[in-house]
Amino acid sequence: MTLALAGGLILASQPARAYVALMAGQSARPLQGRFNAVPVLHSNQPEEVFGPGILVNTAPGASIAAETNQPVANATYTFNGEFGLHVHHKYHPEDRSRMGYGGNRRGELTLATILINPGPQPVHIRFQKGAVRNSFEAPYLATNLMGVKPLGPRPWNTGPGDATAIQLLRGKLDARLSDEITIPASSRVVLFSTQLPAKGIANGLLKGSSDGPFQMAVVAAEDPRSDADILAVLDRGQLAPGRIYLSRIGQIQSGTVFSRVAGVALGDTYEASLNHDLSQSALHVPLTSTSRHNFGTGEVQVNPLASRMVDSSLNNVGTYGVRYDVTLNLTGSGPHQLVLSHPTPNGRHFTAFRGSIGIETEEGYREVHVGMRSGESLALTALNLKPGQNNLVRVSLVYPADATPGHLLSVVPDQQLANLQRRERQLELARLAAARSGATAPQVPAVEAPEAPLGASTSTRPAQPPLLPPPLSPNWLETLPAIPPVQPPAGLSGEAGRMSQNLMERYQHAVDVQQRLMKSLMGR
Repeated sequence: MTLALAGGLILASQPARAYVALMAGQSARPLQGRFNAVPVLHSNQPEEVFGPGILVNTAPGASIAAETNQPVANATYTFNGEFGLHVHHKYHPEDRSRMGYGGNRRGELTLATILINPGPQPVHIRFQKGAVRNSFEAPYLATNLMGVKPLGPRPWNTGPGDATAIQLLRGKLDARLSDEITIPASSRVVLFSTQLPAKGIANGLLKGSSDGPFQMAVVAAEDPRSDADILAVLDRGQLAPGRIYLSRIGQIQSGTVFSRVAGVALGDTYEASLNHDLSQSALHVPLTSTSRHNFGTGEVQVNPLASRMVDSSLNNVGTYGVRYDVTLNLTGSGPHQLVLSHPTPNGRHFTAFRGSIGIETEEGYREVHVGMRSGESLALTALNLKPGQNNLVRVSLVYPADATPGHLLSVVPDQQLANLQRRERQLELARLAAARSGATAPQVPAVEAPEAPLGASTSTRPAQPPLLPPPLSPNWLETLPAIPPVQPPAGLSGEAGRMSQNLMERYQHAVDVQQRLMKSLMGR
């Protein structure tokens, strides 16, 4: 059973939990924020496009699917006033000659957005901020620039999703985009087009407003020579190939699988504010939480769709392009750390976030670039809280594409983060010691509670407490014996044999140390 509240908050009777070692023995609290109601066209399904055709269209009607040769209804919606646009696609051509193998030049697919005026009067549109980038301009390298790094006036642009999100975060409009455009009566115009390289990515984020009603469509064209060629793709009424979820509509509806978004979401900003006394406990709150990863709060920060293609997800599950503004009013004293974490779902490790975050305190505003892998907890900035007053911390980000939602935002004492980092280093040393000995390293048992599929109903049984190890004392590492240096054996007889025996004893000692460490981590 689920309960939907205003502002996009959904409370589940049995909230899903996700394990983050930083909050072991502690609990998270909901942000209780709200989305605004600005409509945003999301063109992200299919994420991987195989060839030319229509990707999404909000004008009335239907288009023919390449996979089924059957009509698929458009995500009908008419914009009027404030609006947003998010476009994110990859190109994997069916024609292998366009893949760039054998030293040949890669083929390109032109990604374009079309504005449609169905009425008898011209419609004027102004754009406030946004950008469009492709893989040529902002290459995506999954393991580049990991960790937390200061962000200067010139952003890192680690992939198209990050490159456009930082423009939106800073409220800037790309100089290559027009700040104003007019759609004549009963006409269509191409808003922008960008080249999508084979095996590459293109992303667009825009925010604007209109003085009248209009519709939008996103299409992919193969080697167009003019805007007329792009408009001809829309007129042909054929969907671009790559809609792999058309055969799984029932599973999307039941919540056993979820695709990406092809439709209009309501909300381009999520705002939240809360007060917290850090002298009572550390603070943990979900950020971009999902039904699978809400850290025991039951809060799902996913906004609804006003219209959608039939193979789209049921809601704006990725919240790509949504701006999050979280204000923390903190009391307490002394050194603390503002930390961003991501769980390790089912033991999988992947790049979970590549983007830019703005942080405002009484000391001023700064921006950092964050490259995070699943399972990590990264300190965004140090906080020195002043006693007897409100210590304001405001965190802002535009959630970038090619990230995985379900993050935890925390404010913890310096020592708590330091203990975690020492524990992780010691655990890695123990694993390395076991690897050298040839022994099988003990594995930490999975501690994630069973998760309900996205959108599926949840059990009414009382939620069980998370299986988290107890917090460790600050000096727990000093109680462990030092691991002696390990030397390779020199032979098997005489002095060499004695060296080999000594080596095996040291290996065994390392394994014993690791086993005691693992038992300590698991509270045994």
